[in-house]
Amino acid sequence: MLVGVCDFPGSYAFPPAGYGGIERWLWAVAVGARAAGADVHLLGPGWLTDLEYDWVRKPVRLEDVTAGSLAERELRDIDYDLLVVGHEYPSLPAWTRTWSELDCDVATFQHSPVFQHSDTAFDGKQSRLYCYSPEMIERYAGHQPIPELAVHLGLDEDEPPSVAGRDLVWLGRIDAEKAPHLAVRAAQLLGRRIRIVGPVFDEEYVRRHARLLNADHVEWVGELGGPAKTAAIRDASVFVYTYARDYVEAGAAIFGESLRTGTPMAALTWRTGTCAEAALCDATGAIAVADPEVDDEAAAHQLARAIERVEILDHRQVQEIGLHRFDPARHFSAMAARSC
Repeated sequence: MLVGVCDFPGSYAFPPAGYGGIERWLWAVAVGARAAGADVHLLGPGWLTDLEYDWVRKPVRLEDVTAGSLAERELRDIDYDLLVVGHEYPSLPAWTRTWSELDCDVATFQHSPVFQHSDTAFDGKQSRLYCYSPEMIERYAGHQPIPELAVHLGLDEDEPPSVAGRDLVWLGRIDAEKAPHLAVRAAQLLGRRIRIVGPVFDEEYVRRHARLLNADHVEWVGELGGPAKTAAIRDASVFVYTYARDYVEAGAAIFGESLRTGTPMAALTWRTGTCAEAALCDATGAIAVADPEVDDEAAAHQLARAIERVEILDHRQVQEIGLHRFDPARHFSAMAARSC
């Protein structure tokens, strides 16, 4: 099978070290496809140039190709079986025009809970949309979505053997949508230290919760990437996951990242059918489903109890399950099976 993995024009490098959503997923698909025995081309100019020593790079984006041009003929002659793209592209007329000339399948993963696709973007067969959770499946039901856990990989973020970690960790972008103050309060209730890893996206949110976020039990680490990011997760006893009541998590990378390091997860959600429910089981984590009507204090108490429940889990078993459940080759094979 010949697979083209198309870059996504954004601010992150391909593959990214640290953060990025679509970018990390596309890199995981490329790695997984190769591990599953497929030939892989990296399409688009965004991929790091030093990858050319180990990968076939084609620095062309389909939306830039002119009808009837030499570039179009060259793409058609390559004879791809499957193109993997960021979720907007099957709805972009310039992209789909070129794709229609290639006679291959296309697959993408829904990384946004709000992007609206064109009515004809997906048929569930030759063009396929994958969604992480029952919640996302329901939101995109009109596009015949296929359930599948997203796998994300960053540059130099391979997981070493798990260890019985210490303290708690929260990782992500620091803003109101991700609501790390709830994790910080849960840690405080338990008398535990917590490390906050990630970039600040909302200074006003930080000021609003400054008293709690700057408490003595909180260590601000900042944004990490590569081995340092992996170590920050691996060295924790529990990964604490939070988000705001009105936020919809489309395909969180951190579930796979945490479980693959052997760190169990305590998740706070506000309804059933979320990514946490899709990703976790009793052997890998616990989910506190809070009523959206309760205040932050009550929700933090529920989260604290979830943290206590998962601290007894076997980190070796967590890693074993995580490496299987979020295996790039398995993830690619699940998507590629429909192309055969």
